[in-house]
Amino acid sequence: MGKQVLIIEDEPNIIEAIRFILSRDGWNVATHSDGATALEAVARRKPDIVILDVMLPNRSGYDVLQDLRADPATEGLPVLMLTARGQRKDREMAERLGASRFMTKPFSNADVLNSVREMVAP
Repeated sequence: MGKQVLIIEDEPNIIEAIRFILSRDGWNVATHSDGATALEAVARRKPDIVILDVMLPNRSGYDVLQDLRADPATEGLPVLMLTARGQRKDREMAERLGASRFMTKPFSNADVLNSVREMVAP
């Protein structure tokens, strides 16, 4: 069984692009699109890595990340944060809250794939 990735993102075109490149690389891809229930999705799916958008309906990705880091069960889970806003303050906030890596949209498929591979290297 391949590695599990959970994409928490609400833009269908981005979900499909990431799902396509990761599935082709052998990843089992699950998706979730609501910030309010994101933590439940992580607990249920137990992914090897989470790709988390900052701008989500009902709850921000920053809030979700903060809760993931506060929970001993998920504090070491690799999290790749995605944002449409690449300002330094967004990057600093993601780093302060414990994001493993930060990527600005639009991103290249190769960058996403390489980051995910590096973050879940054996």
